[in-house]
Amino acid sequence: MAEIQQSARPAGKKPRATKRSFRLDMTPMVDLAFLLLTFFMLTTTFAKPNVMQLTMPVKGEPTPVKESGAMTILLGKDHRVHYYFGMNNPHDPAVGVAKLETTSFAANGIRRVLLELARQEREPIVLIKTTPDAQYRDMVDILDEMTITNQKKYALVQLSQDDSHLLQTATL
Repeated sequence: MAEIQQSARPAGKKPRATKRSFRLDMTPMVDLAFLLLTFFMLTTTFAKPNVMQLTMPVKGEPTPVKESGAMTILLGKDHRVHYYFGMNNPHDPAVGVAKLETTSFAANGIRRVLLELARQEREPIVLIKTTPDAQYRDMVDILDEMTITNQKKYALVQLSQDDSHLLQTATL
């Protein structure tokens, strides 16, 4: 630990104030520091990753969607969000061609549209379709918007040829 060393005094000389040297052994202090460091590293809880719960439907017959309560969101390139209400079927005169609108992921963009839809419809169904130009980040953002706006029913659906054609004519 600590020790004090005294120097030997020559014989026959008058005693004077002697200088004593002091040496402190730091080995136990370093051991204690490493023990504490190891203890806190092993007992600390690490951050858990945040995971969004996604429930997928059972494979089988597709569920029919009521046209009045449907909204389709198309995720395009450059983080653009296209949407329309109802269904898009240009081959069926009863349904017709949908009117495509474009917005962004801003708070006054798709979130405002989803909140307005929830106010108008009792149980709206949102169909989410991605184009080949969409990025993974867009899908994560739209799923976050579904959670934020508390949408109960939404589905990830493949892009149809009619929707692709509608998107091409709208961007021209």
